[in-house]
Amino acid sequence: MNLLSGKNISFSIDGISILKNIDVDVKAGELIGLIGPNGAGKSTLLRLLTQVAQPDGGDILLNGKNIQTLSAEEKSRLIGYLTQGARAHWPFTVEKIVELGRLPWQRWWQDSSVEDKQKVEYAMALTETVAYRNRIVTTLSGGEQTLVMLARIFAAEPQLIFADEPVATLDPYHQLHVMEILRDHAREKKSAVVVLHDLSLAARFCDRLYLLNHGALYCHGTPQEVLTDENIATVYGVKSVVSCSESGVSVTPVSRVKDHHP
Repeated sequence: MNLLSGKNISFSIDGISILKNIDVDVKAGELIGLIGPNGAGKSTLLRLLTQVAQPDGGDILLNGKNIQTLSAEEKSRLIGYLTQGARAHWPFTVEKIVELGRLPWQRWWQDSSVEDKQKVEYAMALTETVAYRNRIVTTLSGGEQTLVMLARIFAAEPQLIFADEPVATLDPYHQLHVMEILRDHAREKKSAVVVLHDLSLAARFCDRLYLLNHGALYCHGTPQEVLTDENIATVYGVKSVVSCSESGVSVTPVSRVKDHHP
């Protein structure tokens, strides 16, 4: 079952085409990876799929309904969006920031319920941010803040999570941890779409990959189908060693391709 479908998505800025006729499907139970070099259009596609920006053309369906027909409340309950380099700008405690994730399920006159508090506790435990609960969030490191903002998303219990480079500021332990909880989220008949630059992480954790290049969809499929020597050399301009094992596909960049023009 498709949780989300995008057909012929296009977007331009000042007459310059950023995305051209992109098709993307996200099925229940899948962790989807958006990959491609800098400027390929990955973050733009994520903003369009979450309705942070509006496409110039194409249709986006969420649970079979045109996403533009859904109310802001419906979308906030169904979708969680972790922006690139997500940071908190308010001097609140970590616990208070995570509690904000429950707002889509509350009325303005309501205090947090017992269920709300349980969801907040679960989200902080899941992201291993319980130890920070009484810290002012703006005093945390960039990586710690990313985990807190991810906890806020999990507190909201969205069906579909979009995350733009969620592991970019994290150490190896937390990179694996974040990818594991996003994969587990997808396994619960939900889904997640993640922008990644680490091709080995994308190969290990994602069910399918969409490889973008110059605003167009170059190819999509399983990690084994997408992450070939030829595709990586053509799109990224690097020669690489691609190996397969029981843990999945591993990609090691070796050298740049001469005369490659990004």
